[in-house]
Formats: sequence, structure tokens, C-alpha cells
Amino acid sequence: MADEIENMETPAEDDGQISEDDWAAAMAEQVVSEGAATASVQPADIFPSFSTPQGQGGIMNELDMILDIPVQITVELGRTKITIKNLLQLAHGSVVELDAMAGEPMDVLVNGTLIAQGEVVVVNDKFGIRLTDIITPSERMRKLNR
Repeated sequence: MADEIENMETPAEDDGQISEDDWAAAMAEQVVSEGAATASVQPADIFPSFSTPQGQGGIMNELDMILDIPVQITVELGRTKITIKNLLQLAHGSVVELDAMAGEPMDVLVNGTLIAQGEVVVVNDKFGIRLTDIITPSERMRKLNR
């Protein structure tokens, strides 16, 4: 019986064309199969839901993903503007006057954003900075809005 079905050919298949009835049947099958598929498919649980509170363990696991991202820290003693003529005259031992006063706290920037201020310390002939004031996220947002 299966051989008989395989050997049967419709007139539309002889021409290599598909009839409108075949298209209508295929579209009806697709609508039925899509309706059944969408009813049984649940959204993937890839992203956490914002409506459910997460415990400290969940937040720490999320932070672990970003802990190895490198950032650039800059400690700024001060700034100044000079002409190119004066820049070209600089030599070994030249002194450049900065806008910051001696003893004034220095800015600590992370990727160009001010996050703290501090004072210079020297430990074993190496310079460092002792943080004296850390900028809160709300203060940073206020500075961005100006």
C-alpha cells in the first residue's frame, strides 16, 4: 500500500508546480502547529526577574562577573595651561606651576570620573595616595547633571 502511495502523482506535481490547494493546506497546518507551539512554550529563564527580590548571595554572584574588568585609575596633582613656546623650553629640572596648592587633596579618577580625593604618601621610596574622601554615587550623579 505504501508503494502505491509513493507512486501516485498529482497533475500539479507533473508540472513541477504547487497548486493553490497545496498552499492552503500548508498554511492551515502552519497555523495549527504555531498555535500549539506558542501555547506550550515558556520564556527562557536567562535573565533574572526584577520583581523577585534577590538575596545577598545572588548580588555577589553577579558582581563576581565584573570583578576582573580592568579600569584606569589616575591621581591628579593639578593642572595648568602653558603655551607651546614654553613647553618647548622645558628641560631637565624645569618647574611647572600647577593650579593646586601644596597640601590640597588630590583627585582620584577612575576612567576619567572623580571617585575620591586623597593625600600623597611615600612608602619605601614609592608614592601612593591615602584616600581621605570618597565621592558617593549620588554626589557623582549631581555632578553629571550640572
